[in-house]
Formats: sequence, C-alpha cells, structure tokens
Amino acid sequence: MYNSFIKSVKFSLIIVYLVIAAGSIVRMTGSGMGCPDWPKCFGYWVPPTERTQLDWKPNHLYLKGQVIILDEELRVAKNDFYSGFDYNPINWGFYTQHDYALFNPYHTWIEYLNRLLGALAGLAILVMTVLSFLSKKKKKIIPIISFLILIAMVFQAWLGKTVVDSNLLPYRITIHMVMALLIVLGLIILLFISQRKISPIPASQLMKTLSIFAVALTLFQIGLGTQVRQFVDLKMHLQVSQWLDPAPLKFYFHRSLSLIVLAIHLTLFWMLRKVNLNLKIFNQILGLIGLEIITGILMFYLDFPFSSQPLHLIIASLLFGAQSLFILRIIVK
Repeated sequence: MYNSFIKSVKFSLIIVYLVIAAGSIVRMTGSGMGCPDWPKCFGYWVPPTERTQLDWKPNHLYLKGQVIILDEELRVAKNDFYSGFDYNPINWGFYTQHDYALFNPYHTWIEYLNRLLGALAGLAILVMTVLSFLSKKKKKIIPIISFLILIAMVFQAWLGKTVVDSNLLPYRITIHMVMALLIVLGLIILLFISQRKISPIPASQLMKTLSIFAVALTLFQIGLGTQVRQFVDLKMHLQVSQWLDPAPLKFYFHRSLSLIVLAIHLTLFWMLRKVNLNLKIFNQILGLIGLEIITGILMFYLDFPFSSQPLHLIIASLLFGAQSLFILRIIVK
C-alpha cells in the first residue's frame, strides 16, 4: 500500500505539471474566457462546438443554468422549461459575473481540456490522500500534508472560478499561478519525506540562506512574469512585433531579476564546488535557468516564436520544483 501511495504522489506531481502546461497554452492562445462560466461551460458539462448551439431556439428543452447569447449578452435559464414560439424573458436571467459574451470553439475546447486536466489532478490528489491514511508504514506527518494539499487543490479550483468570474483580472491570475506552485511544493515535500533514501547535502548557513532567497525570488519572478504576460495579452490584436513595443517597466524589472537569479545560483555552484560537491540536481537547476533565459531572449528579440511562451512558464515551474528539492536536501537532516 505504501508503494502505491508513493506512486500516487509521483502521478499527482506529473498531472499538476501538465495542468500548469495546459494553463500556459490557454494563456498563449488567449483562451482564458473560452468558457465564460464555471464549473460548466456555457451551462453544459460538454461544451458546444458551434455558435448556433447558443442561439435561442423555439420548442426546445432548456435546463437550469444553460446559457444562450442574445443581443451580445449571456442569458442564463432560471429553471428547467420548454421554450415556446417566442422568446420569453421571464425564463432568463442576465449573467452578472462579467459581460464577456463571445464564442470561439477553438478557445472553448482548449479551456475545457484544461479544466478536464484540472479535474484529473484533483482526483489524483484525492486518491493520494486516501492512500496516505491507509498506508501502514506511513509517518504521522504524511497524511496531514496530503490532506493539506487536497484542501489547497479545492481552494485552487475556487480560485479558477474567481479568475473566470473576474474576466481574467491580472492579480487573480497571478494568485492562481502561485497557488499551483505551492501545490507543487507540497507534493515535492511529500515525496521527499516518503523517500528518505535521498542523502542530505552538507551546507553552511550562508548557502541555506542564499538557496531560500533564490527560490523565493524565482516564485516572485513567476508572479511578475504573469503580469508581463497580461500586458502582452492586451496587445495581441496588434502585430507581434508591437507586443512589447514599448515594453512596460515591469518587463525590464523582470529581465534584470533573472540575471540576479543566475548570479545567486552561480555563487551557490561555486560554494558547492569549493567543498567538492558536484550535484546532479544543481546542474539541472543551472540548465533550467539557462533555458529560461534563452526562451526569454527568443520572445523579446525574435517576436515570440511559436510555443516559446508556454515553454518559458513550464521551465520556470520545473526550476521552482528543482530548487525546492535542493533546499529540502540542505535543510532536512
């Protein structure tokens, strides 16, 4: 049973990373409002594929919560009813969360698949939590952490609803992203505690402090990057060469901080080599930082090549995970 639990932690971590990847694709394609309501999509568990499915229809059975687009506004069925020959406004209410009333099947299905992955991640973490309580070899802290991660996942789902209801307010997107990374952190801690075969790394207090500062700075960088991304989203109707022309101040701040992150990790690398430690995990961290800087350069100087945006976020998320594991290895004895 304990081995099944460890496998469930690994599977949950992989699925959460896939959700982050899917979310980045949603952002890249501008599909965040592909489903204007939550948890359903236009009031359906399986979303429509054509615009005509959202037109009002005579002699049609409508279920409570189903959505139509009328006069460029979303209308929601108040109860189950059969429509007559004429539209009757008494059966419909206005959607009050926002005024976004566009339908694009491409955007809708990208967002819908993102939600399906999110639901799968929630199910995986639920199974993981149940197994954590059933495992006989478990440490007492394991089911507690598992349950906290499950609560975090429920909270993350609610945050997803608030992002949609707000019509993609930047600060809510940032909170949503940071919460996803905290769930990644929780899963890495759980995996680390469950597999104590990983040997600790001897480290000075300065190394520990620098490492913690580096991961905190990376987390801040990811949050700042979502703000830059929101600026780009607002200019996607222009030619790609104009998305960062002129670039906002936060972009230059974000770019400068990336060099600080690199400098801190080069310092840590020097400190590790000074004590004759050549760690695979830290070499991976440096590689991810290099890839992150390269994708940033590609986006700015080569006008956002295809897939460079989601790759930038995915690499940053992997970097955060690798940093978290490194910190655990130098702090936990």
